[in-house]
Amino acid sequence: MRIKILLADDNAFIREGMKIILTTYDEFDILGMVKDGQEAFEYCKNHDVDIALLDVRMPNMNGVEATKLIAAHTTTKPLILTTFDDDEYILEAIKNGAKGYLLKNTDPEHIRDAIRSVYNGHSIIQDVILEKIKSNLTVTNEEVTKIDTSSFTQRELSILALISKGYSNKEISKQIFISEGTIANNVSSILGKTGLEHRTQLAIYYLTGKVSK
Repeated sequence: MRIKILLADDNAFIREGMKIILTTYDEFDILGMVKDGQEAFEYCKNHDVDIALLDVRMPNMNGVEATKLIAAHTTTKPLILTTFDDDEYILEAIKNGAKGYLLKNTDPEHIRDAIRSVYNGHSIIQDVILEKIKSNLTVTNEEVTKIDTSSFTQRELSILALISKGYSNKEISKQIFISEGTIANNVSSILGKTGLEHRTQLAIYYLTGKVSK
């Protein structure tokens, strides 16, 4: 089964370059390329797209707005392609249903792994993006809502802390010496208690005390 991908970027050089990179992998099928968020949404409505790889800054409709529409009205999973200059959009895109973030200078192997991961139902966020989120949390102490720890076990709190650092289940397993299966069960429990959908939201919740759905 090949993963069907739409590329959305207003820069033709970026679109063509990403197409060249992704077509080197037999598992990917580039269905189309568009230049703005409106075109991306329309394409996903009318085609069977698995992953929409979306730039943030595009004319007519940006990637954050397109993410919201694509997540709400199609089965396509939005994956943001961003630059450091776009970090102000990150939290909003998470709320709108983005399944992850990739920097435009990401190594091709990491791009492939990220697309695979999102396709298989996971959410991804690179450590460098997570650090940008941390560094740009400018709320005052009065504005921060501390997470309610009473509903979590000590193990769940430990896992939450490691998720907030961008650790995968495999990496967490090595850190606290329990199986990946047990980690996955605990992550499911944490998601259930918070009402969140994926680990990117959990990271934001742990760092800010706020639930961003």
